[in-house]
Amino acid sequence: MNTAPVVTPRTGYAYLDDPGPVLAFAHRGGAYHPEIEGLENTLAAFRHAAELGYRYLETDVHVTRDGVLLAFHDTVLDRVTDRRGEIAALTLAEVREALVGGRESVPTLAELFDAFPDARFNIDLKADGAVPALADFLAAREAWHRVLVGSFSRRRTTRFRELTGGRVPTCATPVEIVAFRLLPSRAAALLTRKRFQAFQVPHRRGALTVLTPGLVRRAHAAGLQVHAWTIDGAAEMHELLDRGVDGIFTDRTDILRDVLIERGQWRGDR
Repeated sequence: MNTAPVVTPRTGYAYLDDPGPVLAFAHRGGAYHPEIEGLENTLAAFRHAAELGYRYLETDVHVTRDGVLLAFHDTVLDRVTDRRGEIAALTLAEVREALVGGRESVPTLAELFDAFPDARFNIDLKADGAVPALADFLAAREAWHRVLVGSFSRRRTTRFRELTGGRVPTCATPVEIVAFRLLPSRAAALLTRKRFQAFQVPHRRGALTVLTPGLVRRAHAAGLQVHAWTIDGAAEMHELLDRGVDGIFTDRTDILRDVLIERGQWRGDR
């Protein structure tokens, strides 16, 4: 096993350039940790991750009908709460009537920021309305340094970049990832320069390996970081860390923590 330190590219953004070998992201607070399974994206889940020592917390955001940003993955309440309905069609008061796992309310992004003042958040923009709402939220709090933002939607990502004027690091969109992989290195570097700071990709998609050693090498040569999602097995974590990834998202916060401690790469608070 290769336990040599990862040489993480410097991006110029405090969020990504925080000293330490690997970013450990608690995906939705560690959605499949046995102690909190069924409580994804709740204050209880994020508190559990923080108590394990995680400083990087991943969440998705939607916006309610009355303009409040929620830490919630799905478009509708149906899957994880005891109520039904589309987030964008409900007020905050109506969403508050729903309980995740029968016990936890859906938190606002403001509640997360206030509850975990030392944490940094990886935020996935899940709805068009969340784009200006998040830009305004960060401006009001001057919290540019606390977030890394991405989306599968090129339109949302482009709009967010315009609204925040380069003050917030962002992730590559799927189109940018494909371009970077297929174009010659020089052309890819020119195309992607300064538009984003990190690739966040799965290890594999079916039979296709997305996160190849070549992608890591090319990204690092261009000054970009590579983060893998969502990895829950120790063997795969070791494989990707040996490959030189700069960050890993996991639903099994216990397993990733143990792996990083074993390798001498844990950068958490505990």
